Amino acid sequence: MNANYYPQAARIISLLLLCAIFIGILPFDAKSVGYCLAFEREISAKAAFLMEAEDRLCLYEKNADTRLGEASTTKIMTALVVSEELPLDKVVAVPDEAVGVEGSSVYLSAGELLSVRELLLALLLESANDAAVALAIATAGSLPAFAELMNEKAAELGLEDTHFTNPHGLYDEEHYTTARELAIITAEALNSEELREIFATKSATIPLGAKKDSDERESKRYLRNHNKMLSLYEGAIGVKTGFTKKTGRCLVSAAERDGMTLICVTLGAPDDWNDHTALLDHGFNSYARVTLYEKGELRIPYALTGGSEQYVTATNSEPLTMTLPKGFEINQAALNSEFPHHFEFAPVEAGALLGRATVSLEGRQISSPLVAAYGVPSANRREHKRFIFF
Repeated sequence: MNANYYPQAARIISLLLLCAIFIGILPFDAKSVGYCLAFEREISAKAAFLMEAEDRLCLYEKNADTRLGEASTTKIMTALVVSEELPLDKVVAVPDEAVGVEGSSVYLSAGELLSVRELLLALLLESANDAAVALAIATAGSLPAFAELMNEKAAELGLEDTHFTNPHGLYDEEHYTTARELAIITAEALNSEELREIFATKSATIPLGAKKDSDERESKRYLRNHNKMLSLYEGAIGVKTGFTKKTGRCLVSAAERDGMTLICVTLGAPDDWNDHTALLDHGFNSYARVTLYEKGELRIPYALTGGSEQYVTATNSEPLTMTLPKGFEINQAALNSEFPHHFEFAPVEAGALLGRATVSLEGRQISSPLVAAYGVPSANRREHKRFIFF
């Protein structure tokens, strides 16, 4: 638990890496694998991926890196980009381009006024392609510009086998993803509380026909979520269905139990409801979130200079929790603390960022910021300052 001291060159590298972790620029490795335990059931999907959302740990995979069409599960990325670019209470006028779009629709009319949230409900519950176009144009001005935003987001997430040409998922040879990367997109979308709420909504109503603020909004459209997992599976919280003749049935589901969130993706799965039930059961029956150190449990002395005390106690500001197979032995976990300097200058405020604690186990790492457990003021200046009189 003691701070490590390195030769000068190694200390510089360590400091750079620590700073990168602090500001969140270390990318997630989309190809990382986990503890994929044996799973006996045959899966109907061409490709499948089961992932624990917090650690983004692979629990099951089948052709997970094969590029395939994803149909309307595309709309998970559409919703993610829109939610990051537009406030959900913004009112949008439906553009001409959104009227009469092929496929699933809520039959929007040109000039109709709806909020971004209402259009997202249509997008994610009824899988409305016209809502996808309306949102895309409201966000970026055109469909190509919005597809560019989608691809920029995919690159930001470190995805190498995903490419978008449209916001709705109608078939295009250049529009594809993989089961693994679609799970990563979903994990990112689930970080939004607003989207989580919509993903889990079974039914809703949105206005029909309002074309100016003064119009009565009593007429309603009734929306029903087509994701049967919300009713079929205990703890289900979403996420999205999809289908075209060329891609077949596509499904992304997510469920929460005992503090663990699992994301399941199948592409080209004729028996998707049963595939997802079996895979999620496998995940919840075989794995658990294990807390190695509770928040504030670590107590690491860190040297001070110029303070009323010689040391301040550094403690973990977050619990150190890892997804592990049930019954896994954790006595081999190694704890390491990193600080950017040998000491800190006083004064130090309670909660001030001091360093980072990392736990390593079986080639995996989890970490938490180390912060000051309490404040330490500067020492009385008269005790340290020499006065010279002439």
